[in-house]
Amino acid sequence: MVIKPKVRGFICTTAHPEGCARHVDEQIRYVQSKPRLNGPKNALIIGASTGFGLSTRIAAAFGAGARTLGIFFERPAEGARTATAGWYNTAAFTRAARQAGLYAGNINGDAFSDAVKAQAIETIRRDLGTVDLVVYSLAAPRRTDPRTGEVHASVLKPIGRPYTGKTVDVATGNVTEVTLEPATEDEIRGTVAVMGGEDWRMWMDALREAGVLAEGAVTVAYSYVGPAMTRPIYRDGTIGRAKDDLERTAREIDGALRAIGGRAFVSVNKALVTQASSAIPVVPLYISLLFKVMKEKGVHEGTIEQMYRLLAERLYAGGEVPVDELGRIRIDDLEMREDVQREVEALWQQVNTDNLPRLSDIEGYRADFLRLFGFGFEGVDYEADTDPNVPLEG
Repeated sequence: MVIKPKVRGFICTTAHPEGCARHVDEQIRYVQSKPRLNGPKNALIIGASTGFGLSTRIAAAFGAGARTLGIFFERPAEGARTATAGWYNTAAFTRAARQAGLYAGNINGDAFSDAVKAQAIETIRRDLGTVDLVVYSLAAPRRTDPRTGEVHASVLKPIGRPYTGKTVDVATGNVTEVTLEPATEDEIRGTVAVMGGEDWRMWMDALREAGVLAEGAVTVAYSYVGPAMTRPIYRDGTIGRAKDDLERTAREIDGALRAIGGRAFVSVNKALVTQASSAIPVVPLYISLLFKVMKEKGVHEGTIEQMYRLLAERLYAGGEVPVDELGRIRIDDLEMREDVQREVEALWQQVNTDNLPRLSDIEGYRADFLRLFGFGFEGVDYEADTDPNVPLEG
């Protein structure tokens, strides 16, 4: 079949296997071009198939020679329907890792469930013995509590009062104002249950109790802070409340891991085009402006640059890991530079539908969005007949 992008809102319902493989290969080649990492030996990546999780897996494997076990929830091709991008990404990573002589194990299932946790522990015991790095990089719209069976849903809303701000329709380029009503207490609670730290804690408790954490094991989960212009909908909203919970959980896990010489961190990463960030009103417009400023200054990074730097300059640089006053790793340091934020703020005040192409990098945003699903890569024939059925080993 000839596979073309089919975009509905902030989701692309198709993915291209050859394009996704090209995307993975680009990231591998970037890591191989950098100095060798003195990094992890055995890594468990929870949320390993897209975005920051995938890039961390690539950086650990091809930068440090780590054996990796990836947890994800992806769908294979069926009939005329393509597989998800994460399926194709993982298939490409697994092929490349095995060709390089690296172990790459995969578990496709609900990471929130007790069954997947048990399967991961059994796989670690059988294939790896222990893990010395655990990465928690899940982004999901809902979660079933394995203890109570309650289904929690996350929402993207402000807290306390309505929020009105600029946003952009990425497809049309129309800049408008959007008003979001405040979340209810139940919606806040649900968002914290899905995107907070409870499941991360369950994973770390299960791994520690099973004895599959190596001496000195490190775990890291990913967060975001962002600028003043996105704060009402992000950091001060329901997602921010969940991130606060995640950061509190990091301190609790850190205390428990110190008994085996380990540490737990939250890494605050840069704003990038991901499937999760595309769903948040206001954020795509901010990212479009941010990209323009950072590219002009020569400090723009994608997920692989961020995750290589996280491992090389923070977690495995030697000595004490540098953190901010709240104990967080700040790999968003280039985004939050005063000169960068000052220029983005000035553009934010001016931007409208007419001047969007000039003041922002909306085309770069669109290109990065399509690349998430394997589209827009040079050297891929998008008019060719392509088999969507790609096996996923391991």
